[in-house]
Amino acid sequence: MTLDQAVADFPSEHYNIRPPNVSYSPWHLLEHIRIAQWDILEFIRNPEHRSPPWPEGYWPAPDEHADESRWQETLAALRRDLQALVEIVEDPTTDLYADLPHAPGYNILREVLLVADHNAYHIGELAILRQVLDNWGDGVPRP
Repeated sequence: MTLDQAVADFPSEHYNIRPPNVSYSPWHLLEHIRIAQWDILEFIRNPEHRSPPWPEGYWPAPDEHADESRWQETLAALRRDLQALVEIVEDPTTDLYADLPHAPGYNILREVLLVADHNAYHIGELAILRQVLDNWGDGVPRP
């Protein structure tokens, strides 16, 4: 399931609902995906980048909420940063296997695979949250 399928017709009244026994909302989960993906992108392209503190820096504050604008901002940033990663990979001058100059032992392929794995895991989790919240619209593929 793609990100766009997982968020298609997502009801705005459910952006901030915490399903039973879950400590975060669907928006918190999307924001977590965005922050982690952004962090890895910046790690690849900026030798001066400093990652947020773990784990609190990778999640919005528990009391933060999203309105329609913030939901869309999160999605736009997710898509924009993912496109930047795709462009790095598709650039014929990119050596996917070379160590990053500022991080020996790390290469672009490793980092991009980490993003793919992390995004896939949490997009699947978002689909499960939708199932629990029973908010799939007509015509939306279900997991």
